[in-house]
Amino acid sequence: MRHTTTRRNLMRGAAAGAALATTGAAGTALARPARAARRSPAVGKGPDIGILLYDGYSLLDPTGPAEVLSRLPGATVTMIAQERGPVRTDTGDVAVMAERRIADVDRLDVLLVPGAGNRGTVEAMRNKELLRWIGMIDRHSRWTTSVCTGSLVLAAAGLLDGRQATTYWASADYLRTHYDVTYLPERYVRSGKIITAAGVSAGLDMALYLASLIAGDSTAEAIQLAIEYDPRPPFDAGNAAKAGPELKERALRLLAESQK
Repeated sequence: MRHTTTRRNLMRGAAAGAALATTGAAGTALARPARAARRSPAVGKGPDIGILLYDGYSLLDPTGPAEVLSRLPGATVTMIAQERGPVRTDTGDVAVMAERRIADVDRLDVLLVPGAGNRGTVEAMRNKELLRWIGMIDRHSRWTTSVCTGSLVLAAAGLLDGRQATTYWASADYLRTHYDVTYLPERYVRSGKIITAAGVSAGLDMALYLASLIAGDSTAEAIQLAIEYDPRPPFDAGNAAKAGPELKERALRLLAESQK
């Protein structure tokens, strides 16, 4: 079931996606050499993984999982957008290079849809070309995944009907009230071949879980050690279930003020 999406009802005035404080000079592009536009995964090779980029995504949503999944033996990880070239984050300070157009990609083993700030999420949910492409890729993918408010985009594409899923904590009410989705407040949730992750940093956890499904636990554990993912944050403030209203309000205000 589809629903009209507006900036107001998406987050009730709050920023929908989580932002990552970016490093490096403004306008930095993360690029890899261009490849052939259309490719099917070769027999016996690792998975062909495509990460969708669209204007206003949150930086860690695609790049965190890419760091994990690119370490899978034989894997190909490619950034894909409606047009080739740099695609800017929700803060506008960083761009990541998309090397393939959605028009040139008809099959992937793994699709990952990142989340975004309020503007980016709303526009992606309204983008019929993008939603059609996501649905087409899902028909043949082994795994379809999302990070943060990327699950709202999957829902808008009709892929979460009747499923369990998670999303960014401030978007949970919207997901469960506007779609036929059972929201679970977990770091990641698997429902069949669809795996959704909670906000931003949860994409790393989801990617490691996905790596274990693709290549086994021992490989996923080795990747976790290779990237030294052993989080010990200085504050116990990352769980919305334990956060008070003042902290939640400040968190959403910081997001909104950082986004362009």
